[in-house]
Amino acid sequence: MTLTPPRAVTKAVIPAAGLGTRFLPATKAQPKEMLPVVDKPAIQYVVEEAVRAGIDDILIITGRAKRSLEDHFDRNFELEYYLAERGKKEELEAVQSLAELADIHFVRQGEPLGLGHAVSVARKHVGDHPFAVLLGDDLMDARSRVLERMIDAHVATGSSVVAVQQVAESEISSYGCIRPEPLEGGAPELVKILDIVEKPDPVDAPSDLAVMGRYVLTPEIFDALEEVTAGVGGEIQLTDAIGVLIGRQDVLAYCFTEGRYDIGRKLDYLEATVQLALERDDLGPAFRDFLVRLVTDRGLLDNR
Repeated sequence: MTLTPPRAVTKAVIPAAGLGTRFLPATKAQPKEMLPVVDKPAIQYVVEEAVRAGIDDILIITGRAKRSLEDHFDRNFELEYYLAERGKKEELEAVQSLAELADIHFVRQGEPLGLGHAVSVARKHVGDHPFAVLLGDDLMDARSRVLERMIDAHVATGSSVVAVQQVAESEISSYGCIRPEPLEGGAPELVKILDIVEKPDPVDAPSDLAVMGRYVLTPEIFDALEEVTAGVGGEIQLTDAIGVLIGRQDVLAYCFTEGRYDIGRKLDYLEATVQLALERDDLGPAFRDFLVRLVTDRGLLDNR
């Protein structure tokens, strides 16, 4: 296989075709990606992260009943007129800026056949360019710069790069898991991936390093996706295609330790909302005071 020369990453793919069954009934009539985290829908955080990393061409993979995703990143002249008439300048700028974040495109997956299949749908749009894949269940703190550093690693090496984080043994079966090897002469946060397994049993897991929803991939991944068959859950797994890629080129993992907010489950979603609200200059101080009062008044620390 001929490898694509290293080049800047300016394209991203955001799979958003899932049904969001964990959040029913809230997701019966709206996409889970549009659930608010403080005052922005989850997918906006993901798009803004891509833009911060220098990406200006974003393809969002959608499915049925996902039209609100397109509407969110489009102009709304009636709303803009209303805000302008009432002198709501800050709100007006906020909604207008959504259409100017990047060139945002949409395509339907058609059938929910797995993450690997969703990524394969992007082949015509991506072409022979390297690209990032960002999953919406993981939000990244703006200060962590995980995606930027992954792109830097790709440009320096030409390799695909996968984000990983250490997790407890009891959690590893919820993630893809890698078998790492130190990268000789490389940065300590980068390791070479020798193998990758989707949702392994803890006793069979090759390490405690779990894949965390951020990928920088070379276009060779599309050929690999064509070769894999349905895996865990009867779906086409991106993990399996990365395993094929490992046999043909170096694939690296970028190990990070903090800055990730998991919103894939209800409790994680609530925790992420609290953490992100506390980070806000406009909300954090007052919200922190409220939480202190709540804990004190209910004697929650005494009941631990």
